[in-house]
Amino acid sequence: MRLRIFLVVAVLIGLGVVVAGWLWRGSKAGADGRTGFSDLKFEMPKGAEAKLAAVGEGAGGADHEAGVPKGMVSRLRGLFGQQGVRAGEGLLTFASEAAYRDFLTRAKAAGVSVLGGLEGLRAVRVRVEDFDRFARELQGYAGAYEAISANPILQAPKPPVAEERSSSGQVPVGDKLLATLGVTGDNSSWGKGVLIAVLDSGVAADMAFGSRLQSLDIGLGVAGSGGLDATHGTAVASLAAGADGGAGGARGVAPAADILSIRVTDTAGTSDVFTVAQAIMAAVDAGAEVINVSLGGYATAGVLARAIEYAQAGGAVVVASAGNDQAGQLVWPAAYAQVISVGAVDALGQQMAFSNSGEQLRLTAPGYAITAAAGEGKRVYFSGTSASAPVVAGAVAALLSTDPGLTAAEAAQVLQSYANDGGAAGNDPNYGNGVVNLGWAMDRNNASRVDGAVSGYNYDARSHSLEVVVQNRGARVLSGAELTVNVSGRVLTFGLSSIAPGASGAVRVPMSGVSGLGGGDTNGAVIISELRMPSGVVDQVPQNNRASATLSR
Repeated sequence: MRLRIFLVVAVLIGLGVVVAGWLWRGSKAGADGRTGFSDLKFEMPKGAEAKLAAVGEGAGGADHEAGVPKGMVSRLRGLFGQQGVRAGEGLLTFASEAAYRDFLTRAKAAGVSVLGGLEGLRAVRVRVEDFDRFARELQGYAGAYEAISANPILQAPKPPVAEERSSSGQVPVGDKLLATLGVTGDNSSWGKGVLIAVLDSGVAADMAFGSRLQSLDIGLGVAGSGGLDATHGTAVASLAAGADGGAGGARGVAPAADILSIRVTDTAGTSDVFTVAQAIMAAVDAGAEVINVSLGGYATAGVLARAIEYAQAGGAVVVASAGNDQAGQLVWPAAYAQVISVGAVDALGQQMAFSNSGEQLRLTAPGYAITAAAGEGKRVYFSGTSASAPVVAGAVAALLSTDPGLTAAEAAQVLQSYANDGGAAGNDPNYGNGVVNLGWAMDRNNASRVDGAVSGYNYDARSHSLEVVVQNRGARVLSGAELTVNVSGRVLTFGLSSIAPGASGAVRVPMSGVSGLGGGDTNGAVIISELRMPSGVVDQVPQNNRASATLSR
């Protein structure tokens, strides 16, 4: 049973087919369609020699050289040649600085070409040229290694299949992004003094950025070089920090922020774990406080986790897209607990059908047909969790600029603490801590704020009941409020218990015997809920006191 919710707010309707939107293509393996983390690496923090010996056990194949464990070469070929990784490439992490430097002197003899290095992580990216020699290297110097893994691909997003909009029931954002975030005033100075790094396809020049755009080349060029398309990265940057420039919208959340574009995708539109890790570290070294990664994949390696830790230590936060596969798991790097993972909702705060869910999900944000820049003054409608992540990145930058005492991590926590509750009451896998409400976050220190809201609906098919969620978005305890729920003409009234500031309460409405719905079938039932504040209490955001929904399969 699906809920189609129509909150009573001003929204843009009638937008055409989404021009720019994005699907994820993660590497798949196994009956369950998932590529496990352990399939792509073997770690050697302890007992390295035993670990290496295990690579050759029971793998079949012949000895390739005296002293090389049976099957070790074939296992290494399999590790670096499976689906969803850079073919023939490995990521090697060393136990010490000395081990790292010693390896560089013997790399050629070890049968590998060094493609790149991250000295701060004691890690190198290699291409294996001779597996026999590489196997001998691992056996002879096993104690020098901390971890060996493949180099998983982080797939660049692709446009989604067109949907039938007449039956969608979800509402596009268009050029109303700020309104959907609860922002009503002037945000032109938000982000000033904050550097947002965009790790993507590159960001093309556009009037939305003016002189605030800079680029850093880590070996893949910058936007426009070699005729490479930078539409995706440009759209991402505009949602985080675009200024409309009088060109049909494209005003972002933090239009005064500086933008650092780091191209991480190749000519095929793909990236990989090493390249993203390298870019994260480069962004931190360049002074970025917010790092946006609107790409991902279903496998990872320890190098990426360590780069994220490097960002944390440098005072930066990494914001990443949850993925667009309608899956019950997040893509990496969003799946890391240290990352601010972001799912997608429409203009009314409804979860988009494509948005991945998972226990690690931190926030949701608008991600459906948002007006965005595409470079050289062009504008597109941008959809996907690729669009949702930069909305959050911009919101973090906005908070940092308006409250300089905050760290980036603290700003991200503010957004989670002052988010609109979505789905079931409290944190849940579909909405995380809720839908970003930047207006509330900016007004969090207003001790007189009063705002009660019908926050959402959650249908429970097992108990045949509907949960209506009411949230207190004010600064005082909400007591004495009343909720009326009209279910296809049957009106029920509930007195609400006291709700603490920021907390949610729920009313459970039985759906059995709903008038006009024969046989207990609730498909098509229309629900209208209205929150009535106590006498004499004036709600500062009355438009969220009423919400309607239609139950559908």
